[in-house]
Amino acid sequence: MFGPMNILFYPKKMDSDTDGKVTIYTRITVNGKRSEFSLRRRVEERKWDRRAGKLRGTAPKVANFNRFLENVKNRCFEVYENLLKEREDISATIIRDTYLGKGKNQHMLLEIFDDHNREVESLIGRGFTKGTLQRYNAARRHVSDYIQHAHQRKDIPVKKVDHKFITGLEYFLRSKKNCNHNTTVRYIVNFKKIIRIAYANQWIERDPFFHWKASWKHKERQYLTQEELTRLFEKEFDIVRLQTVKDIFLFCCYTGLAFVDVEKLHKDHIVKDIKGQKWIKTHRQKTKVLSSIPLLSIPEAIIEKYKEHPRVVAKGTLLPVYTNQRTNFYLKEIAAGCKINKTLTTHLARHTFATTVTLSNGVPIESVSKMLGHTSLKTTQIYAKVLDSKISDDMERLKNDPALLEFARSI
Repeated sequence: MFGPMNILFYPKKMDSDTDGKVTIYTRITVNGKRSEFSLRRRVEERKWDRRAGKLRGTAPKVANFNRFLENVKNRCFEVYENLLKEREDISATIIRDTYLGKGKNQHMLLEIFDDHNREVESLIGRGFTKGTLQRYNAARRHVSDYIQHAHQRKDIPVKKVDHKFITGLEYFLRSKKNCNHNTTVRYIVNFKKIIRIAYANQWIERDPFFHWKASWKHKERQYLTQEELTRLFEKEFDIVRLQTVKDIFLFCCYTGLAFVDVEKLHKDHIVKDIKGQKWIKTHRQKTKVLSSIPLLSIPEAIIEKYKEHPRVVAKGTLLPVYTNQRTNFYLKEIAAGCKINKTLTTHLARHTFATTVTLSNGVPIESVSKMLGHTSLKTTQIYAKVLDSKISDDMERLKNDPALLEFARSI
């Protein structure tokens, strides 16, 4: 509980004061603790009223000086009231330093976040994507909402972020924002970068994330089975936009490229080896790792189909790609039209390439990892685990095959 603040003006005689004048000081007292500072104003000692804490007299100079003292007092009380509203730590020293302007270099959390996000925005296309900016902006909004929820403030000093703040934010994202486990962790990881910036710049003395570790839950990756892939391939749509999106989705299924990488493909990414085999060679936007993918007949036919498309000609790309948002929206219609009871997304196509198109057909996991542009084989092994479950399901069907059961009974 913060006690009331008292302010006293008093004269202090220095060794250099030999002309009958003294220097006026301000003493601030909060909870019995004092802090003082010089006003750097000198007055005649005989005119100072110690009981009233001001000069005696009615002369214009005296009135002006007393108004100055009153302004100092009002400003100190204003600082005190603001600190009470912001629920800041309050002490005589903090009030003094704030009045003197020593506290103005305090680094605020959301201001640091905003500076970071502006830098990301300026570097889109040069190391960052629009998607990355969107994630950081979303993380910033969530942190802002949490500050308002937990502290009833618009912003806080970054030095106020501690382990309790982090765990509180994590709970807030789960309970109030209804974020699932991995989404919550992703926002906390985005926030962690902002704190690391503050730590690197020595704006905070300790890293509050020292005892916090991201723990991801690996969920089973969905993919299309060969039967579903065939059904999709054979379905023709009369609506041009749906047919176009379906073709581009199939292209992803047979190349394993992420949507953002398909979007920027152009003819220079198609190269021939010494045997005349065509390859797609492109650096992944996400990891900058080179993906080397043999161009199969289906994706090659799709490229050929759209080579004269107006958007392809205008942009110099290989395919007339819609935005990721529109593509995923149209894929819902396509899934319904093909009677596929799965949520089709551009990333599900990449999973389909890794499982149904490659691993299921005996392509070594090292080769699949190279084609997917993974930085670690561990990432590719996630698809191998998915494949194990598929093999189990297939074997279960084989166990229940009527012909095999009949054969077993005859032994």
